[in-house]
Amino acid sequence: MGDIPILQLNGLTKSFDDFTALHPMDLKVRDGEFLAIVGPSGCGKTTLIRLLVGMEDPSGGSIWLRGERIDEIPANKRPTCMVFQSLALFPHRSVGQNIEFPLKLRKTPPAARKERALELLALLRLPEEYYHKRIDQCSGGERQRVALARALAFDPEILFFDEPLSALDYRLRKTLEKELRDLHQRTGKTFVYITHSLEEAMVMSDRIAIMRAGRFEQIAPAAEIYARPTSSFVAEFMGEVNLFDLRDGSGDLLLTGAGNEFATRPGTLMIRPESLRILGPDENAEISMSAQVSAEYMLGSRMQYALSLPSGKAITAELLRENADGPKPGDSLRLGCAASACHLIPEG
Repeated sequence: MGDIPILQLNGLTKSFDDFTALHPMDLKVRDGEFLAIVGPSGCGKTTLIRLLVGMEDPSGGSIWLRGERIDEIPANKRPTCMVFQSLALFPHRSVGQNIEFPLKLRKTPPAARKERALELLALLRLPEEYYHKRIDQCSGGERQRVALARALAFDPEILFFDEPLSALDYRLRKTLEKELRDLHQRTGKTFVYITHSLEEAMVMSDRIAIMRAGRFEQIAPAAEIYARPTSSFVAEFMGEVNLFDLRDGSGDLLLTGAGNEFATRPGTLMIRPESLRILGPDENAEISMSAQVSAEYMLGSRMQYALSLPSGKAITAELLRENADGPKPGDSLRLGCAASACHLIPEG
C-alpha cells in the first residue's frame, strides 16, 4: 500500500436548499487501502458516497483521483464502481450475463468476456458451473459474490460499497465480512466502505473514518480510535464506555500515584468496562471507586455488570466469568484500574 493518496477530498461540501448535509471535508485515501466510513443515521455518509461515485454534484470543494479532478466527470466516465445494498443485479439473467454486463458495455468480444467472468467466479470462490445459473436461483450470499464479481469486471481504480451486507442475516454477514477482507488483500484494490455497523468496520478496514453531523470526527486505525478517541462522541460510538467529567474535580474517583496526573489536566476521563477489576479489602489501584451492583448480564466468557456510584452515576464493568461466586445485584464493592488503562479526552 503506497503513501501517495489515490483519492483526495479538498473542502468537499453538499447543501440541499437551507440544509448543509456535508460541511467542508478533507480526506486522503491511500492506494490499496480499505477505508470504512461509519456513523449514525443522518450523519451524511450516504450523501458522501453519492458524491464520490458521481450520483450527486458537490456544492463546493473538489474530488481528486490520482491527481486528476473527477467531481466534474460524469459517473459513467469515472474509473470507479459502486456495490449497492440492493446489489442491482438482473434477476432473470444468468450469473455469467450479470458479471459480463460491464464488459459488454465496453464492447469486449464474447470469448474474452466469458474468460474474464470465469476468472472472477474463481476469485469469488463460486463454482464454474454457476456461470449458467440464474440469479433468482442463487442464495443471498451467492448474489453478494456475483455483485462483487461484476464490480471487479469494471477493473475500477476504487470500489465503493454502500452498506452491502446490512440486509443479510448475522451468520452470513460475518462470513462475508471475512471474505471481503480477504478479497481486498488478494486484489490489492482500494475499498471505500460505508456502513452503520462499527463491528463491520473494525473487522475489515485498515482505517475508520467516523462521521458526525456532516463532518469527520476522527480518522484513524480501529485500535487507535478505540484506545484514544478524540471526543466523547467517538468514545461512546466505539462501544460501552465509562466517562468521568474531571472539570469539577474527580468526584466519585479516588486518584493515587500516576492517577493524580488526571486531577491536574481537566477533561473527560475514559475508562473501558474491561479495564476495571474488583479490588480486595487491602488492595489499592491508581484509580479506584466504590460501587453497588445494579444488574448482571452474561456475555459468553465474560460477565457485564451495571453499577451505581455514590453520586448516582451509572457505570459498566466487564469481568471474566471464572466461577459462580462473582458479585450479585445489591453487593457493594470497590473497583479499580491502572492509570495507563485510561484515556483523557481534553475537550470542553
